[in-house]
Amino acid sequence: MIRIVLADDEQLTRQAVETLLNLEPDLEVVAGVDDGAKALLAVAEHKPDIIVLDLEMPTMDGLKTLELLGDQTVRGVMLTRHARPGVLRRALSLGAKGFLAKTAPASLLADVIRRVHAGMRYVDPEFAASALAEVDCPLTDRELEILRMAQDDRTATDIARALHLSAGTVRNYISAAMTKLNARNRNHAAAIARDHGWI
Repeated sequence: MIRIVLADDEQLTRQAVETLLNLEPDLEVVAGVDDGAKALLAVAEHKPDIIVLDLEMPTMDGLKTLELLGDQTVRGVMLTRHARPGVLRRALSLGAKGFLAKTAPASLLADVIRRVHAGMRYVDPEFAASALAEVDCPLTDRELEILRMAQDDRTATDIARALHLSAGTVRNYISAAMTKLNARNRNHAAAIARDHGWI
C-alpha cells in the first residue's frame, strides 16, 4: 500500500479526494488535515510515502510545509487551482515531485501518486508551458533574501542584524529590488516577488 497524508483546508474537497483515493486498491490515506502545521505532525506520526498538499492554505501554505519537511523521505505532490510559473519553480526547487491542478480527475491524481512513489515526476503540461514562457527573476539571491524578510514587517535594522550587514546596505538592496521590479515601496516589491513565486 502507498500511504498518503492529505492536506487541504477545504473540508469538502479534502474529504472527496480522500474517499476517491481510498477506493484505489493500492492507496491509503492515513491522515487528512486542514493546514500545513497539522500535515507536519501527521507526517511525523504516520510516516507516509506521499504527502498531497494544497498550495494555498491560510495557516501554513503548501510551499512552507514542503520547505519544513526538508529532506524527509516523504515525497510531495502539490495541488492548486492557479499556478504561477514562479510558484511551480519554487515548489520543484523545494523537492515537490508532482504538481497538478485541482481540476484534474481523481484517476490522474492516483496515477501521479503512483508515479511519484515509483521515483518519477509529474507536472501539469499547462503549468509547465507557462513556466517555460515566464521571464527569469531579475533579483539577486541577496535581494530575494532581504525581500523575504521584509515581507514580515521587519525593519532594515532588524534585517541587517540578522544578516550581519549594515542597515544602509539593507536599504540599498531594497532600493535596488524596488527599481528592478518598478515597485512603489518595499511591500509592493515583496508582493511582486511573492506573486511570481520568487520568495
